[in-house]
Amino acid sequence: MNDRTGHGTGHGSWSGRGSGAPPSTRTAPLPGMPSPATPGRTRDDRTHDDRTPEGHTHDGRTHVGGRPRRSATGGRSPKPRPSRRRRLVRLAVLLFAAPVVFSAGTYVWADTELAQEVDLGALPDRAPDGKGTNYLIVGSDSRAGLSERARKDLRTGSAEGRRTDSMILLHTGAHGTTMVSLPRDSWVTVPPYVRPETGRSYDAEPDKLNAAFSLGGPDLLVRAVESNTGLHVDHYAEIGFAGFVSVVDAVGGVDMCLDRDVKDPNSGADLRKGCQTLDGSEALAFVRQRKQEAQGDLGRTRNQQKFLTALARQAATPGTLLNPARSFPTLSAGLDTLVVDKDTGLRDLVTLFRAMRGVTAGGGRQLNVPVSDPAFATSKGSAVKWDERRARTLFTELRDDRPVTLPQER
Repeated sequence: MNDRTGHGTGHGSWSGRGSGAPPSTRTAPLPGMPSPATPGRTRDDRTHDDRTPEGHTHDGRTHVGGRPRRSATGGRSPKPRPSRRRRLVRLAVLLFAAPVVFSAGTYVWADTELAQEVDLGALPDRAPDGKGTNYLIVGSDSRAGLSERARKDLRTGSAEGRRTDSMILLHTGAHGTTMVSLPRDSWVTVPPYVRPETGRSYDAEPDKLNAAFSLGGPDLLVRAVESNTGLHVDHYAEIGFAGFVSVVDAVGGVDMCLDRDVKDPNSGADLRKGCQTLDGSEALAFVRQRKQEAQGDLGRTRNQQKFLTALARQAATPGTLLNPARSFPTLSAGLDTLVVDKDTGLRDLVTLFRAMRGVTAGGGRQLNVPVSDPAFATSKGSAVKWDERRARTLFTELRDDRPVTLPQER
């Protein structure tokens, strides 16, 4: 071992070779070699050459307060515990990030669970593309997912199959959002079709718009809407009774202000005038009732638009979107009876909800298709006859994404 010369506050040096005691100071180690620890050194034994002005030891280890961070045995001491402030910051970041990460994972899951059953690209005789984006929103009276007790409580009846309870064309473009209700009893021309159950072909014929859905499902309904409006349907979204009720309950109910009492034994609606929060069953009864509406089905379509915009406003709030306790049940409930086209993903549905929400914030309009006779006598019973001239003007404005000139109904 080398003998030591020089001590105290001066710089240590090496001289000679031999078997003396190990030195109390160190020089910088050879490249690639660790610096040996000095046994028995105390705080007072440390000399100036143990430190560099930059706060590092010669072997590159950092230290606190000008001293190397070492344990009594010469190894590194444990890192100091973070301060209370730092722990609070970390906790806040964790609490904020956890719901966001959970919500993001929930949306990825929901996107893969969408029932993309409608292939719009395979439909024949499509209307040409226009400007902006058009959604066809359908509320069906499908009882799928409802128990016998639920059907009785919700007064949905026992009819099997699928019929439409509401149809709304929603257009988004340069001039905001326009929601146009299409009464289910609208008298239109149903395009030629083939019954999927029998394979039998049928020619085009006049009928109620609801019949297109009953006879040929979403495919024939989309074709009927396109052929009678001239608008290209970009996205299709359909939800049944069970999904509707579940979504409303999952968001904690929907706030509505009614200008009069609503009581309808057929739908089960029994609501008082004023502002209130409707649960799922109350909401379903409200959007289905029409006996107290002076214009029957036209009055019901206005209620449906009013409710859907209120639901979109509630579902799109940060308290729902970023709250896993609400976002997951909401998506899960909606997916039970939600049917969309193959090109519609969760992002498109979020855009749809935001567009509907924008209507209530002054960024859009709510309309009924112009009607010339709400009780038009036909071979299929009383129907709703469109005002052809005004309806054509409205649909042309939407197709070209121009400002709508039709006055908004109140």
